[in-house]
Amino acid sequence: MLFRKALKKSPWIVHYDCNSCNGCDIEILATLTPVYDVERFGIINVGNPKHADILVVSGSVNHRNARVLKTIYEQMPHPKAVVAIGACACSGGIFKECYNTLGGADTVVPVDVYVPGCAPRPEAIMEGILKAAQLLEEKKKNIKKGEILNAAKS
Repeated sequence: MLFRKALKKSPWIVHYDCNSCNGCDIEILATLTPVYDVERFGIINVGNPKHADILVVSGSVNHRNARVLKTIYEQMPHPKAVVAIGACACSGGIFKECYNTLGGADTVVPVDVYVPGCAPRPEAIMEGILKAAQLLEEKKKNIKKGEILNAAKS
């Protein structure tokens, strides 16, 4: 059922590595390989945030990359979703109490789906992205309902 809903739309993702140890990045790249073949769900990794529907964040946010993360998020069109991959992106991980770390991705941008683990398996990453795609469909329906309600009030 989740797969049928995810197939309604082909979400494009943009990945930003805040400050990870590359463990999560390797698992994210593994989801793009033919072994896991995330493209069968229409999920494509793009390099331009203006073309992306889902922002995938790995690593803990620090003072230097917080502005870049926020800029990438603001450049994405609405509706959009954010997926935090790994313990560091979810909560700051082992770097949470460090002097140069702000914490997880939710300290800078609103996160819709958390995929915990150090490093999470590609299956978990795929499930998180598919849940984000499902949230995108719900956000799209709410936007359409809001437009209809606003038009009716006018």
